[in-house]
Amino acid sequence: MHFPTFTFRLAALAAGLTLTAGCAGSQHSLGTGPSADLLVYIGTNTGTEAQSNSIYLYRLSTYTGALIPLSVQPGGAQPTYLTVDAAHRYLYAVSETGTFKGQPNTGGVSAFRIDPRTASLTLLDQQPSAGGGPCYISLDRAGKNALVANYGGGTVAMLPVQADGQLAPASASDVHQPPLGPHANQDHAHAHCFLTDPANRYAFAVDLGTDKVYGYRLDADRHRLTPQASPAFKAKAGAGPRHLVFHPNGRFAYLENELNSSVTALSYDAASGTFTELETQSTLPKGFVGDNSGADVHVSPDGRFLYTSNRGDNSLAVFSIDTGTGRLALIEHVSTQGKTPRNFNLTPDGRLLLVANQNSGNVFSYFVDKRTGRLRPTGQSAQVPTPMFVQFLPDVAGAKGK
Repeated sequence: MHFPTFTFRLAALAAGLTLTAGCAGSQHSLGTGPSADLLVYIGTNTGTEAQSNSIYLYRLSTYTGALIPLSVQPGGAQPTYLTVDAAHRYLYAVSETGTFKGQPNTGGVSAFRIDPRTASLTLLDQQPSAGGGPCYISLDRAGKNALVANYGGGTVAMLPVQADGQLAPASASDVHQPPLGPHANQDHAHAHCFLTDPANRYAFAVDLGTDKVYGYRLDADRHRLTPQASPAFKAKAGAGPRHLVFHPNGRFAYLENELNSSVTALSYDAASGTFTELETQSTLPKGFVGDNSGADVHVSPDGRFLYTSNRGDNSLAVFSIDTGTGRLALIEHVSTQGKTPRNFNLTPDGRLLLVANQNSGNVFSYFVDKRTGRLRPTGQSAQVPTPMFVQFLPDVAGAKGK
């Protein structure tokens, strides 16, 4: 089954130029210079059917931060988290639902082909996610497997990526077990993040419900996961760890804790696949009163700064990173200009940041001072229903809005 393909008007194309040009690096290295515009896929929490138009496509001006609407893509039901392969040929999205094609207790994972001229999406296939409420998807660093975290089911799964970009059924999965944390939201296991280390030797699953980071020995070629005997890291009771990100040097990692609004700096032992805490800092401004939950965390491409999002304070916290020790120092808090900032992302050159405000239905852009790490609003934004995720792609075709 294929969804209809949506197209948009294009400027004149350079002969033979496609989205795959110059893309031999990681999936975050898009090969664009400072002056090159980008395409932006925005995943949302909209859509109740497989045919729903729920992924929004924009063009981002890297000079002004303006977001130019291009089209609405057939992303299916609730495509809240996205990822793109290294060659920019395929996009993968979770459907954050509790049922899939009549099957209970599982969401879905969709594979799409990206048109090399228009960036429109065509559905290739869909697979169950092996757990309810999938909220995170990544590819291993060889691009051979999709790794999915199922928040509702408290499970993680590996789905092999086939040569044509389609997904095979899950080849491995794991159910996270109690004991649970003491917070009211830790009613059962809640897998929230699943990604590999820089060497592609280990995969790590962050679980909000059990306050643990689970480690798995990764065999990408055989599509296997072997659980470690002990967790790779245990967070503070009630912290509710949500997202993990590695520093570019591979020696450090940073854990965003949702329930106590903090970020933990970690040293990483690549031989054993384990983490040791360096320090934990609050992501909130001093004197904040009210409810808040942490959401996303990213390290700047040059490894000098760390950014986190606060839902409640509705801010981005900016930290400097001591690249020798991995420790953090708070620089500033900046308003997200909306409500409930979910995901945000830095452009591959680190010059711009886009933040998706889920409950106010808008996406705002910021200039990044690469010397200080500070953020300055561009004054540009886009209205998008329940935006959840921001994914960049090079705009080599020169896409134009209507």
